[in-house]
Amino acid sequence: MVPLLKVMDHPLSPGQVKVGVMDDPSINAASAGNGEFLVTTGLLQKANDDQLRAVLAHELAHQDLNHVQKTQTLGTGLSIGMIILDQIIPGSGNLTPIAGELLLRKYTRGEEYAADKHGVQLLQRAGYPGKQMMADTLSWLMQATGGSSGGFLATHPGTADRIAAVKALPDP
Repeated sequence: MVPLLKVMDHPLSPGQVKVGVMDDPSINAASAGNGEFLVTTGLLQKANDDQLRAVLAHELAHQDLNHVQKTQTLGTGLSIGMIILDQIIPGSGNLTPIAGELLLRKYTRGEEYAADKHGVQLLQRAGYPGKQMMADTLSWLMQATGGSSGGFLATHPGTADRIAAVKALPDP
């Protein structure tokens, strides 16, 4: 992880990073913002070094691109908007949380593509074959977990779509 930290647009020192491990057999990881990350025991037990490196590059990309903060800011703005709308159109407060959630989900799907792309760039900067590692890791995740089909209510785009997007990235 340290080589990836050094090549971020907004580099972090190892002392600024906290990685929590959740005792969970599923294969998963997340960026909580502020240099804090979570990985599951399932990921640590089942991933090889390159797969773990690619997953961490993706999560570091969320940090580097400030996605957690942007999503929190958007969520706050949507909440305020819902309160105002309910004052103007009484009863609309019952529907606006659903609309707000759908907007946030679309927002996070776009961020997943951006984090894949930036994760590839971080891997490449650190001297790894980033495009191949990310595509291989997404393929492994799809095989190991059944993948995500994306869809209207999904928070992540479909894994096959993400693989295609990574493969379509220009070579370094």
